[in-house]
Amino acid sequence: MAVLVAIALFVAQSINFAMLYQGRRQILQQQVVGPALTRIIDVTDRLAAGRSIETLNRDRIRIMRANPIPVSRHPLPDIEQALRAALIDAGIPVGTITSDVRPITPNDHRLERYGRRMSRFARYGAELIIAVELPGRYWLVLSAPWPRSGWPLLGQLIAQTLILYAVVLLPVLWGARRISRPLQSLAGAAQRFKPGEPQDPLDESGPQDVRAVITAFNALRLRVTAMLDEKDRMLGAIGHDLRTPLAALRVRIESVDDDDDRARMADTIDEMNRTLDDILSLARLGRPSEGKTEVDLGALVDAVVEDFVAIGSPVAFVETDRLTLALRPSLMRRAIRNLIENAVKYGKSAEVRLEASAKSVAIIVADKGPGIPADKLETVFDAFTRLETSRNRDTGGSGLGLALARAIVRDAGGDITLANRVDGGLNATITLPRVL
Repeated sequence: MAVLVAIALFVAQSINFAMLYQGRRQILQQQVVGPALTRIIDVTDRLAAGRSIETLNRDRIRIMRANPIPVSRHPLPDIEQALRAALIDAGIPVGTITSDVRPITPNDHRLERYGRRMSRFARYGAELIIAVELPGRYWLVLSAPWPRSGWPLLGQLIAQTLILYAVVLLPVLWGARRISRPLQSLAGAAQRFKPGEPQDPLDESGPQDVRAVITAFNALRLRVTAMLDEKDRMLGAIGHDLRTPLAALRVRIESVDDDDDRARMADTIDEMNRTLDDILSLARLGRPSEGKTEVDLGALVDAVVEDFVAIGSPVAFVETDRLTLALRPSLMRRAIRNLIENAVKYGKSAEVRLEASAKSVAIIVADKGPGIPADKLETVFDAFTRLETSRNRDTGGSGLGLALARAIVRDAGGDITLANRVDGGLNATITLPRVL
């Protein structure tokens, strides 16, 4: 806003300067052409009456036999044209008209002939010489004060512009600041808003419209928090209501005589419990109850791998240096576990390694399975998505593992990507920023 106003003022002042400069030139032209025309008419009349040249020579007009301005360094064509037109209108035949602007100083000897008018010439700083040819007779030479340059006018314009900037821009800057500061605070509060984290209401300041927006934002944040609280209570009730009948079913299947049927029923109940846990975890991820702590990422990954090794899964971990990050350890452990489970389930084995750079840390889970079609590498992150063409459906699963893992990692400020390996298999990579 301030820049636009400044540009508008500059353009307006430039136009003003051009108009003032043009008007000043017209005034100077009138001040020179009018008196010069009067003196030339007077001299020509006196010459026609037979007066001698010596008696007609004066301080402001002289009669010479030759052109006193053979080469002009600073001609004024507009003055020459205006004077020629005025002389023609007056019926005075003229030949060549030349002009020249010559600098003059207060101690210049030429000022001696001007007497009391010396100060006027010195103030203007230059002398305008005009030579008018009377065809076949004489040259009439006139002199007049002339400003050396337009710098005084430009200086006045610059001073006026600075005053305008001070009078107009300072209030504009103050008003823009009064509007932008609360808007910046509002934008920052909106970016920082995370459900479940305590935050003070945003201070309602600024103009009335801005205060109304901030008030609406504060109310919206309270409504969102209340809705999420209600959602958590509802999910807790749903989880409780579903686990109770599942637990009852688990007790009742003990009465089933057939061992195979009883085992399949137990596996189904366990799968339902795992699916229920995944759904509830995914739904509550935006409001985790666990806070961030400084965690040795290498030790955390090693502990997850050890859990798989303890149950006989072919999982290996490449040891690495200590890497400390601010994480929610339980959630991050679950995300890594989901990736390793997929690698063991569909790729028969898993190799886990860490790669650190100056700005990020990558946790890479590599398997030797069939991989994933290139056009499905992003689709598998959708909830309840399973790829029957490349994954064994008999292994079970609800299709929530990758969706939950990506949600956990993105909540930590990172991301998960999948890439097929050149020599077969899949790389699942968790990338986390070094500073969180």
